[in-house]
Amino acid sequence: MKFYIVDAFTETTFGGNPAGVVILPEGADFPSDEVMVKTAAELRYSETAFIKRLGEKEFQIRYFTPAAEVDLCGHATIGSFKALLYGGYIEDNAVYMNHTLSGDLNIVVKDGFILMDMATPVKISEIACEEGLEELYTIMGLSYADQKAKGVNLIPQMISTGLPDIMMPVASRADLAAIAPDFPALSKLSERYEVVGVHAFTLDCEGDEVKTTCHVRNFAPLYDIDEEAATGTSNGALTYYGYLNGFVAAGDDCRFVQGEAMDRPSVILSHIEADAETCKIQVGGTGVILAEGEIHI
Repeated sequence: MKFYIVDAFTETTFGGNPAGVVILPEGADFPSDEVMVKTAAELRYSETAFIKRLGEKEFQIRYFTPAAEVDLCGHATIGSFKALLYGGYIEDNAVYMNHTLSGDLNIVVKDGFILMDMATPVKISEIACEEGLEELYTIMGLSYADQKAKGVNLIPQMISTGLPDIMMPVASRADLAAIAPDFPALSKLSERYEVVGVHAFTLDCEGDEVKTTCHVRNFAPLYDIDEEAATGTSNGALTYYGYLNGFVAAGDDCRFVQGEAMDRPSVILSHIEADAETCKIQVGGTGVILAEGEIHI
């Protein structure tokens, strides 16, 4: 089986978020779940994508962390189609179908840039009580009372565009940088709320040379991912959160900067179309091939 290591959501090697990509031989079925989990653990990236070709422009992709399968992964999808393009499996400037556990998603490949549909956005619930708010922020190494005093008036909400995360606002980039989670407690909290993890963000983008929507950090220790440098699904969810909370409008193009705390700066772009009845979110980026080879399993 052919494999690639791809830095996704970046144009620079060692930037963005690395993903493993395994392309199954023509006509081959997926290995057992156990083998795919072990492969992901061996590659040691937050997610590894396994790709099965179904037709000329159709693929089925399954996504595995070192601990378990997840329904969808944005950066591994970007990495997958970058690897398929690099390896000559697909052509540039075309539309493809990606069958995932989150649904069937269109993928547009244009001039080496990959734009992917997110699953239909859903607001699952929110954390509004003082006790719940203080618990969340304390686990993340902050104080909710302090954040409120600094002007944070948005409340955390559980949003999914394929995977559920808690969107957690903080007052400034300094507060974002100061986050230091209690990872065992965050794993238990994530399990209780039935989310992948916490997507922390700030609207403080002062000094950015390019117009930016948010600076963000993502934590998912329940899935053996203490922090991720770029998360497509989470920023798709944040796009919808922004729409629900008034800092993103229908038709907007959004720009999210992530990975700064990990010295892996990433840029994730999104686009939202919405009206009274429907909402469609796309997330995009590019990637860089770091390595390729054969996996013997």
